Amino acid sequence: MPYFDAASSAPLHPVARQALLASLDEGWADPARLYREGRRARLLLDAAREAAADAVGCRPDELVFTPSGTRAVHSGISGALAGRRRVGTRLVVSAVEHSSVLHAAETHAAAGGSLTEVPVGRSGAVEAAAFAAALDEGTALACLQSANHEVGTVQPVAEVAEACRAAGVPLLVDAAQSLGWGPVEGDWSLLAASAHKWGGPAGVGLLAIRKGTRFSPQGPADERESGRAAGFENLPAIVAAAASLRAVRAEAEAEGARLRGLVERIRGRVGELVPDVEVVGDPVRRLPHLVTFSCLYVDGETLLHELDREGFSVSSGSSCTSSTLTPSHVLRAMGVLSEGNVRVSLPAGTAEEDVERFLDTLPGVVAAVRERLGAPEPVTGAAADSGSLVVDALGKRCPIPVIELARVIGDVPLGDTVTVLADDEAARLDIPAWCEMRGQEYVGEEPSPKGGTAYVVRRVA
Repeated sequence: MPYFDAASSAPLHPVARQALLASLDEGWADPARLYREGRRARLLLDAAREAAADAVGCRPDELVFTPSGTRAVHSGISGALAGRRRVGTRLVVSAVEHSSVLHAAETHAAAGGSLTEVPVGRSGAVEAAAFAAALDEGTALACLQSANHEVGTVQPVAEVAEACRAAGVPLLVDAAQSLGWGPVEGDWSLLAASAHKWGGPAGVGLLAIRKGTRFSPQGPADERESGRAAGFENLPAIVAAAASLRAVRAEAEAEGARLRGLVERIRGRVGELVPDVEVVGDPVRRLPHLVTFSCLYVDGETLLHELDREGFSVSSGSSCTSSTLTPSHVLRAMGVLSEGNVRVSLPAGTAEEDVERFLDTLPGVVAAVRERLGAPEPVTGAAADSGSLVVDALGKRCPIPVIELARVIGDVPLGDTVTVLADDEAARLDIPAWCEMRGQEYVGEEPSPKGGTAYVVRRVA
C-alpha cells in the first residue's frame, strides 16, 4: 500500500532502526554519571549532538535535544521572548506557520503580548519586504518556517534573516519539513526541528540557539541539556535521530532530484486528468517531495477515504478532515480553494509505478465522489431589490454551496449577478476561489437577513 504522507511522519529510516537497536544495549545509562556505563552513554550523546549540529550548521554546544519538535518550538519561542522582555513584547510570525508556532503565539497574546501575522501571497510565501516592515523597536522575536508543511512552498529565510539582523530581532526558524533535505541558509538565531519528519524515531526534537541570542528557559530549572530541555534524555532515540539525519542528508541530492521528477509528473498531469483542479503552492521554490491540489465539487474527507480504499495513504488541509469544520489556516491565508484538498508527500524510495497507479486511479475516484455527492437542487428566486438570482445554501456544507453556484451560473445573463446564501465558513474561501478558476467576478459578501453570509458573484464568462 503506497504511503504518500511523509510530511506528516516519514517511515523509519533503516539507519535509524539499526542505530536505535544498537544504542538500546549501549545507551541505557545516565550520561551525567561518571562510572563506565555513564561515560559510554555520554560518548553516544556527544557524538549524536555533533552529528546533528553539523547537519544544522551550528556548534554542538548550541544544540539541545527535546522530547518533540513541538516542544522545541514552544521552548524556543517562550525562552527567546523571555530573554528579550525588556526590549518589547511583539512577536511577528507568518500567517502560514505550523500550528505549534501559532498556538505558542496565541498563548503569548493571551498573556498580554503583542502579535503580528505577516500575510502571504497565493503561492504561500511571504514577501521579505513585508516581513521586514512588520519589525519595529518593540519586536522581541520573529518566526518563519523554512518550508510550508501543507503546500511545500519554500520561504525566503535568508532574506528575512538579513532583515531581522538589521532590525536587531532574533529569528526562529521552524525547519521541521526541510532539514532532511539540507541546512537552512541565512543568519537565523534559533532553529527547531523534529526527527520523525526525516525518518528518525518519534519523540525527538532539536533546538539550536546560536551564541549571542538572549534566551531565558521557562519553567522549573533542570540540569539536563544545558538547562534548556528538562528531563532524562531518550538516548537511544536521540542516537537514531542523529544517525538517520546524517544518512538522509547523504542521500538528499540524488533522492530529491528523483522525487522532484515524480512530483512534477503529478503537478503536470493531475489538471489534465481531473477537471476543475487547482494545484497550489509555489511551482519552483518548493520541497522536492510534496504536491498539493484541490478539486472543485468534492468533499475532502470522502475523497481521502476513497483513496485509502484504493490503497493510497494521503492527507489533506481541507476543512472536511477537521473536527472543527473550518478551512485550513494555510489555504485560507493563501486565498486558494480548500475543499477537496489532497496533499501528496512522497517518502524516500517511492516507486515510479506507485505514482503512475495513483494518477490512473485518481480521476475515477474524484468522478465517483462528485457523482455520489449529487448536488441538491438549489432553492432559487429573484431578489426583490437587485434582480439577482439567489441560491439558498444555508445549512449545507461545502462543497454543496459551490456546486449549486456552478449549476445556476449558466442561467444568469452576462453582467448579472447570483447571490449565494451560506453559513459554512469554508464558503468564504471556496466561492472566491471558484470565481478565479472559472473566470467569473467575485463581487463581495454581506450579512444575510436569513442568517449566514450572502456571497455575490457576477457572470462575466
